[in-house]
Amino acid sequence: MNKPNRIDQVRRTPSDIHSIHNGEGYPVILIHGLAASLYDWTDLIPELNKAGYESYAIDLPGHGQSKKPENKTDFNINFVFTSFCNWLEEMQIDHPLTIIGHSLGAYIAIKYALLYPDRVISLILCDPFYTISQLPFILRLNYKYSLIDTSFIAKVPGWMVRYVIDFTSLFIRNGYELPQNIREQTAIDYKRAHPEIFQIVQSIKDLSPFFYSIKQPTLVLWGSRDQTLDIASFPMVLAKIPKASGGAIAGAGHVPHQSHSTEFNQQVLAFLGNLYHPK
Repeated sequence: MNKPNRIDQVRRTPSDIHSIHNGEGYPVILIHGLAASLYDWTDLIPELNKAGYESYAIDLPGHGQSKKPENKTDFNINFVFTSFCNWLEEMQIDHPLTIIGHSLGAYIAIKYALLYPDRVISLILCDPFYTISQLPFILRLNYKYSLIDTSFIAKVPGWMVRYVIDFTSLFIRNGYELPQNIREQTAIDYKRAHPEIFQIVQSIKDLSPFFYSIKQPTLVLWGSRDQTLDIASFPMVLAKIPKASGGAIAGAGHVPHQSHSTEFNQQVLAFLGNLYHPK
């Protein structure tokens, strides 16, 4: 893979990107998925800090409290990745990184490890999104031809968004109802995200041909009932990354780090413990 041609052209200032920094110890970077925010990691961050790790969580461009790009053409994966790289450079972290990414965040984590392998000591990939073919057919059509005008999301009342999330949590999440605080935060994240973020998916390139080049220890976890991405696509990640381990979290949907946070956190901490404090 070649470095994105915009990496030396796009410059982001610290005020453009919202992030939080907690704890002391080995650095762990956390990257949320599409239409989410750094609050995805509310349950994991305290556990990381208690275990002696330093955590950095980011709101990607167009998400959360980060700046919303004014130019619609900036809503592509190269711009998002470049912004992430520049933010990470501004953090001036000396030690090699563990990067945790969920869905779209996992795409960014994988790409960063491929381009800058000396900067990454390990990866943790949660329901990783690495090719548009993982999406259901109707979603692939929408992202390819923009069948749905996503600008309506900003006009929908917050109570209606919360209702939809409550309703779909029983079906898309396979009968598992997310805790109220998570449902409320998800509604907030959808409302404040820029509608054009969904166009980022159009620019995704298949990363699977490069999995063999990832030499770092990698933990891959996914929900056994994920209906957002094809669950058959996740075992291939395990098979193609040389030092990958992990598996499905039973009964979880697309967000096991939220719906099944206890089990997810335990596996993450065990993986990091074996990496940094082997017996």
